[in-house]
Amino acid sequence: MTAGIPLCRDCARLTGGTLRCAACGSPRLVTHPERDGLAIAHVDCDAFYAAIEKRDDPSLRDRPLIIGGGRRGVVSTACYIARTRGVHSAMPMFKALKACPDAVVLRPDMEKYVRVGREVRGMMQALTPLVEPVSIDEAFLDLTGTERLHGASPAVTLARFACAVEAQVGITVSIGLAPNKFLAKIASDLEKPRGFSVIGRAEAQAFLAPRPVGILPGIGQAAAARLGSLGITMVGDLLRVPVPRLQAAIGRDAARLAGLARGEDPRRVQPVREAKSVSGETTFAEDLRDFSALRPILWRLCETVARRLVRADLAAGSVTLKLKDASFRLRTRTRSGLPPTQLADRLFRPSEALLREACDGTAYRLIGVGAGDLCEAIHADRGDLADQGVRREASRAAAVEALRTRFGPASVQRGLAFTPGKTPKA
Repeated sequence: MTAGIPLCRDCARLTGGTLRCAACGSPRLVTHPERDGLAIAHVDCDAFYAAIEKRDDPSLRDRPLIIGGGRRGVVSTACYIARTRGVHSAMPMFKALKACPDAVVLRPDMEKYVRVGREVRGMMQALTPLVEPVSIDEAFLDLTGTERLHGASPAVTLARFACAVEAQVGITVSIGLAPNKFLAKIASDLEKPRGFSVIGRAEAQAFLAPRPVGILPGIGQAAAARLGSLGITMVGDLLRVPVPRLQAAIGRDAARLAGLARGEDPRRVQPVREAKSVSGETTFAEDLRDFSALRPILWRLCETVARRLVRADLAAGSVTLKLKDASFRLRTRTRSGLPPTQLADRLFRPSEALLREACDGTAYRLIGVGAGDLCEAIHADRGDLADQGVRREASRAAAVEALRTRFGPASVQRGLAFTPGKTPKA
């Protein structure tokens, strides 16, 4: 074991230096008694969208940058300069610009971000087949048994990976190394950006004890309030309350939370993570309340979601309507039990009915559609004796998509895609 030898985060060498790397002079050294015996990692790209845009436009390097919608949208991500001004993800754009009025604002370029995310994912999969994506820019890795393959401990392999991402992709990552997924996720957040943090088994309980219970996965505001009524505000408090009493307050999750409070997490890194939903949404320039104005927007979103289902080779068995009002209150309504479909029409009909019910005079600033209960595309739109028209609908949809591919997305439009008095955007 080489855990007593410092590992340099900047050149990924095991160095004889104590305060600085003997090879490159960097002070960013990783030492931990359990470092080389741990194999579960969480890798998180730093300010992913913003980092890519700064990479592609060096003039943005030293400027605060926000990625998100227009003034009425929300922040997707912000660079670290903007974060020091109080900007954070999911913040309404008008609040973000009030906090950081000199920020550059760019709309997300998801196709580019997906390409970069896949590039980084491929580099992860070169380390181990056990890669569990969490989102476009983060994943869990299990490097157990890879020492012979890479000629180094998982810690050294991950340090080399971080250097390679920075050199080849032009963005940075933060890494958490621990005995399980829960602790690895926490560790990756400790020293962002360009972090490399280790949480070992021996220290886990003492490390967690003084932290708020909200750090535990599955503890939202409601659960935190119920725990607070028992005097449980910090993780360490959980271990002083008998499990039966916890169960009375929060139900069957009590045993799991008690285990997490001890730093225990039995979940394995799963290399295949099934998509739970495919969705699309849009925020309006002005609040809308009329069904006639919202209906064509809903149709265009259903077309977008249907297209994404086809590309993902999936079919949907339910549809969810999402609406956010002027006070940022969220409404969701779901219609389940649909025959598996990839057709915009079949997503639109139940969501249109849900929208009609929701149009009660409330002004909405956002509408979204989600396709859930996903299954393989082979089950989509097969029809039966009671539904013989579905094959014709599928053929018609395929013909329309072929024309759009050839002549452009606005070349063929359904009449209901048109807002009265307006032409839909391409």
